Amino acid sequence: MIVKEVTDLLEELAPLEYAEEFDNVGLLVGDANAEVTGVLVTLDTLENVVEEAIEKSCNLIVSFHPIIFKGLKRLTGKTYVERVVLKAIRNDIAIYSMHTALDNVAEGVNHRICQELCIQDHQPLIPQKGILKKLTTYVPTEDAEKLSRALFDAGAGSLGKYSDCSFRVEGTGSFTPGSGSTPAKGSVGKIHYEAETQINVTFTVDKESAVLRALFESHPYEEVAYEVYALENTNQHSGMGRIGMLEKPMSEEGFLNLLKDRMQAEVVRHSQLLGKEVQKVAVLGGSGAFAIKAARAAGADVFVTADIKYHQFYEAEGKLLLTDIGHYETEQFTKNLLVDYLTKKIPNFAVCLSESRTNPIKYF
Repeated sequence: MIVKEVTDLLEELAPLEYAEEFDNVGLLVGDANAEVTGVLVTLDTLENVVEEAIEKSCNLIVSFHPIIFKGLKRLTGKTYVERVVLKAIRNDIAIYSMHTALDNVAEGVNHRICQELCIQDHQPLIPQKGILKKLTTYVPTEDAEKLSRALFDAGAGSLGKYSDCSFRVEGTGSFTPGSGSTPAKGSVGKIHYEAETQINVTFTVDKESAVLRALFESHPYEEVAYEVYALENTNQHSGMGRIGMLEKPMSEEGFLNLLKDRMQAEVVRHSQLLGKEVQKVAVLGGSGAFAIKAARAAGADVFVTADIKYHQFYEAEGKLLLTDIGHYETEQFTKNLLVDYLTKKIPNFAVCLSESRTNPIKYF
């Protein structure tokens, strides 16, 4: 198995197209065609993690956070980032990062937090924009079913729990085949009228190449008429954070104890207690203070995240309980998620959970 085969599996879980624009995801170091001896999964790639990979004969590190976030102008070993990259290169170790691609997908980072806290029926807190496209094409009516099936099989027309979704309009198309053409319908130099079906399907951006390939391979016409539109619609199944319900309401103090225990947090920073029960819970792993207003607008009783600044606690506005358990603590189970996923996909391959603790923050 080569590096690309492993990363292709990871991109089935979290397509890189789902990552935020500011992010740096994908294969950051190494050769995509190198044979893989073992995979080490970690939250962060530090020098001790690369050393662990060497000890365990793993030449592919799957890291949640990208070690290269901003452009590197030199590799002299003066910073921890440069030292990690140099050590990886010297030892032929590839580094692959998922970061916000895994944040945004339905079964990613925040799904795992919901599992730990037993939050049920959760949906995206901030549904993702810019991830949906629409294809409109025109095909002889007699070929409409065949083409539709090819598009569906390529991933078009899937909306949540529904598949094979499309809209069709019957009409008449016209065209005159020019000199040198080999028309499937009509004759060169003569205008032709054909009973056609307009087919409309939506798809997520990661499926675009496969959908267009299916269109061109299955369409009977020599020249395929089609349009692809970027949609303004939000994707109701992906996005930042999740919001759902606890099985039963509980006191704020009870929830804080649950949070501290389940998320293995040494301390929980929180806003003023409101003296009410909580049941509707919003979560966002990592630096999630930007979503406080979204959590409040969604009617959350409590918002679990990290890296909240002093003045941002005021944004609770007396309407919800803000909790900050630490950046590492919100994302710590991500590597378990990835190990579980890869182990199911490649059960006879060495996939190791990193034992290196990479949290830079200590508590006294």
